[in-house]
Amino acid sequence: MVNLQKFIILALGIILASCTENIECSVQTHIENGTIVLHSPKRDKGQKSALEMTCEPIDTVRIGFVGLGMRGWDALRRFTYIEGVKITAVCDLDAQKVEKSNEYLSTRGWPKASQYSGEDGWKALCEDKNVDLVYICTPWLLHAPVSIYAMQHGKHVACEVPAMLSIQECWQVVNTSEKTRRHFMMLENCCYDFYEMTALNMAQQGLFGEIYHAEGAYIHNLDPYWNKYQGNWRLDYNQKFRGDNYPTHGLGPLCQVLNIHRGDRMKTLVAMDTKSIHGIEVAKEKMGAKEFQNGDHTVTLIRTELGHQIEIQHNVYAARPYSRMYQLTGTKGFANKYPRPGFAIGDNPEKFVKKEEFDSLVRAYKHPITTEYEAKAKQVGGHGGMDYIMDSRLIYCLRNGLKLDQDVYDAAEWCCISELSRISITSGSMPVEVPDFTRGDWNKVQGFHHAKIQNCAEEKIGL
Repeated sequence: MVNLQKFIILALGIILASCTENIECSVQTHIENGTIVLHSPKRDKGQKSALEMTCEPIDTVRIGFVGLGMRGWDALRRFTYIEGVKITAVCDLDAQKVEKSNEYLSTRGWPKASQYSGEDGWKALCEDKNVDLVYICTPWLLHAPVSIYAMQHGKHVACEVPAMLSIQECWQVVNTSEKTRRHFMMLENCCYDFYEMTALNMAQQGLFGEIYHAEGAYIHNLDPYWNKYQGNWRLDYNQKFRGDNYPTHGLGPLCQVLNIHRGDRMKTLVAMDTKSIHGIEVAKEKMGAKEFQNGDHTVTLIRTELGHQIEIQHNVYAARPYSRMYQLTGTKGFANKYPRPGFAIGDNPEKFVKKEEFDSLVRAYKHPITTEYEAKAKQVGGHGGMDYIMDSRLIYCLRNGLKLDQDVYDAAEWCCISELSRISITSGSMPVEVPDFTRGDWNKVQGFHHAKIQNCAEEKIGL
């Protein structure tokens, strides 16, 4: 009997070892107790954590924009309404877009910015000594390379989502931020949407009790937009890769509510997808593709260290209304944004509160940051104003030498879901361990909060 047990254990070891060899991953993997575990590199000598990192205040933040397409152009426009900044450099593959951006700055009464263009124009911008912050709105494949190069040249970085496409890139960006002591913020605008900010404030005030289940998504039919991506880069990426390729809009706000790497951490996940149905139809029409990797609908379930649960969905092909889901289930209440914003709390948790009470809760628990920026945000716009709030908070923190609302670990944690979900799916939905990008520091800070100047009398640069 003992020999049989030894044989079974040996056989299982051989099977698991062979499975590990077949796992496609950007870093080394092995299997422990039926879970795929990824290699996590140690810090180099002299390298230290960027948790709660602060840098010297910058009185006037000089910004260089890399990428002037849909997102980049609107970002440049928004920043002309923010105090305490100068737009000192602009860059795009297309020189005409660079010229156009300077023409726009002129109409707004702003001085002309230094111009860079071509395949390597972004490198010259990152080297520009007249830039403090590099704001990246390029196609996804350039996000990590530009971010790393910018930090290596002494710049703080703000990068569009997703900031990294692989576990390897996540570690590279984390290590670069830790080594250079430069801020890295992924531009996850959904963390600043009005409902999410109110629900976050309510959660932090204890209205929902212990939140043990949260749901988020990016469900958005992109049929009207595929032709707007230069060189068809987004459809091409989805044609090549399975998994949740765009997880951060749904995941980011949930991680703030759940205090991820601020008292809890994402520990393991499993994922599965449907076959490609509409995706392959679009790819055949636009690319002549015969295969399409990305399933029409992808679902990822994540378990945290404290035993809480997150569900994330991805679908950019569906004939259905837009949704980021955003649901919080707690021991005392429930929050839900799509398709109908509502709260279920109090004596009758099985029903949403009536409109009058909902409106009263929104007024009572409006987040202080929303209160401060809301009027100007709705005037300037950017996804209803949340983009303006995001940009304003970034500049506020840089000008006052504060930690950023979203740090480099947030970016890595939220982005790593793409490759981890792919690994799980292609391994028969096996559990996959989520790397701890803080390297053991995930519970040194207790609770997520936005930084602010504590003593208003001493505040140098106000909201």
